[in-house]
Amino acid sequence: MEWTDITVTVAKRDADTAEAIATMAAGGGIYIEDYSDLEQQAWEIAHVDLIEQELLDKPRDVVTVHMYLAPDEEPAEVLALFRERLDAAGIAYTLGTAGVEQEDWQNAWKQYYHAVEIGRRLAVVPSWEPFETPRTVVSMDPGMAFGTGTHETTALCLEVLDALVRGGERMLDIGTGSGILAIAALKLGAAEADGIDIDPMCVRTAGENAARNGVADRFRVKIGDLSAEASGVYDIITANIVAAAILSLAPAVPALLAPGGRFIASGIIDTRRQEVVDGLSAAGLRVLELREKRGWVCLVCEKG
Repeated sequence: MEWTDITVTVAKRDADTAEAIATMAAGGGIYIEDYSDLEQQAWEIAHVDLIEQELLDKPRDVVTVHMYLAPDEEPAEVLALFRERLDAAGIAYTLGTAGVEQEDWQNAWKQYYHAVEIGRRLAVVPSWEPFETPRTVVSMDPGMAFGTGTHETTALCLEVLDALVRGGERMLDIGTGSGILAIAALKLGAAEADGIDIDPMCVRTAGENAARNGVADRFRVKIGDLSAEASGVYDIITANIVAAAILSLAPAVPALLAPGGRFIASGIIDTRRQEVVDGLSAAGLRVLELREKRGWVCLVCEKG
C-alpha cells in the first residue's frame, strides 16, 4: 500500500508550531527531521563523534516535518487544511509530497536488527528471523519499546544475567521497555519476574514478548513507578535506564534486595560513571563489578 508523505519545511524557530499543526492533520503519524544539534544528539544517544558527511551537510537552521497519510485519505484536502493553518500562523514554509510504501517507513529499521549471541548461553533473535542455535533463545519484537539486545547497555545487562542466573530467582526489571531482560532471566531459569514501566506502550510490548517466549505466566508487567508497584524482595533487580533515573531510585533499592541479591544498573554513559558509583554508595549499595562497552557502563551491586 502506498501512503502519501507530506513534508513541510520551516525555520527552526517555527518547528513547534508546524509540529502541532501536523499532529492535528496527520492520521498516520509524523516524523521530524531536525539536525540543529546533530553532534550533541549523536554523542548522547550513540556516544560517537564520527558522523556521515551526508548528515553533516544537512541544513541546521530549518526543520522538516513529515506527515504520513493512509491510502484512503485525500492528500489534497489535508494539504489545503495544512496551508490554511500555516498561513494563519504567519510562518514561512515549503510544502512537498511523495509516495512511500507503508513497509518502507514501518519496517525499514528491521534490516539493522539481526540475531545476536550473548554470553555463554543466550541468543536474542528477532521474531521474524529464523535462527538455529543450541543456546537459550529470546525471541524479540521490540516495536517502539527500547530493548533489542543490540545496544551496548542492554547487551551488558544480558551478559551479567547470563553469568548470574542459576535458577529459581525472583527478579524486578525497572523500566522494562521491551521486557527483554526479564524474559531472558526467566528463560535462563529465574522463577518469576516483575516488570515496571511508566509507558503503557512498553507494558503492552513487554507482555506480548513474554507471551511469544512462553513466560507470560511468570512475568507480571505493571505500569507505574517503583514505589507503587514493587513488592517484597528480589534476588535480582535490573535498571537499564539513564544515570539520573538510577540515582533517583537508588535509595529505594536496598530494601528490595534479598540477602545476597544483586542490583544491575546500566544505561550509564562513561562520563557519569563516578557520579553514579558515588550515588549508589551513598544509597547503601556497593559496586562489585563494573563492565564497560563502547562508552557505556554497567554496574553490579550488592547491599553495602
